[in-house]
Amino acid sequence: MRIKDIPKENRPRERLKREGVEVLSNSELLAVVLQKGTRQENVIDMSNRLLSRYSLEELSRCSLTELKEIPGIGDAKAMQILALFEFNKRHSLSKQNGKPIKSAKDVFDYAHPKLNGLDKEHFMILHLDTRNKVIKDEIISVGTLNSSIVHPREVFKSAIKESANAIILVHNHPSGDPQPSEEDKAITDKLFSAGELLSIKVLDHVIIGKDQFYSFKEKH
Repeated sequence: MRIKDIPKENRPRERLKREGVEVLSNSELLAVVLQKGTRQENVIDMSNRLLSRYSLEELSRCSLTELKEIPGIGDAKAMQILALFEFNKRHSLSKQNGKPIKSAKDVFDYAHPKLNGLDKEHFMILHLDTRNKVIKDEIISVGTLNSSIVHPREVFKSAIKESANAIILVHNHPSGDPQPSEEDKAITDKLFSAGELLSIKVLDHVIIGKDQFYSFKEKH
């Protein structure tokens, strides 16, 4: 069925104009973004097919090459999808700018958009000023799927360079489960002890999972 064969009042753009964007389903929103289908498939059917095969989370993780391997998705549509998810990520990050970090939940809200969906562990340092606002975040180590090699020298060299009043350790678990491993516990103990020796406050170590987090400070 062509999009022109769908009653005008049921087309996504017309519904958006008439009822507002919030009434559209995920597939209808995607159809508005993609604009056009192919000769074999209208844009609504294409969007339904994409979201029945991939979750939003899975679709957001796809690279340009991976998207182009999906039937019906060429350069233009792949770039539209990438731009859509990148814009959403940047919007999420913009809401955190300038907000002081007061809890592990604040750390999660700040770091999750940056670390979610990565297939390797990334160890990040948040440098904080005297009001607990983030001066800078920095990835100091990228590990394998199951572990990340972190050396105190790299952690505190970064903190000293940025004249940070305090730091927060953050890393992701690609599995989505934020529960700490024995290696995570050992690294945390080592870095907290090093911070005390150097008189640099290590406020917390937060592990980012898919939609939850683990805070060493709040669990102890």
